[in-house]
Amino acid sequence: MSDIEIRDDRAGGRLEAFAGDEVVGHIEYFVLEAPARALVPVHTIVEPEHEGKGIAGSLARELYGIAAREGVVVAPLCPYVVKWAARHPEEAPAAGPELLGAAVEWLKTHPGRF
Repeated sequence: MSDIEIRDDRAGGRLEAFAGDEVVGHIEYFVLEAPARALVPVHTIVEPEHEGKGIAGSLARELYGIAAREGVVVAPLCPYVVKWAARHPEEAPAAGPELLGAAVEWLKTHPGRF
């Protein structure tokens, strides 16, 4: 895993894991503005030849790290990130139901985004 670099493409809504110049995994997310600012991961994808190397976990950990540094919450809709957060509660504070509901509603009003 030491040869993996994670970069945040905020404009593109992707947190990307690179091995050299190749994207080997990513989390697709959006930024929710109301009722509070939050990062909302929707999908986590790791290229098949790179599965089992801890890339998805590193991406989830970095997403929560970014949120902590920015003083915002992560409201996970991605099943992988939900499971990762449940296994790492000390690193992944839970989002409230109102925030999760707002994230689901945002997705419904932006059907072509993901």
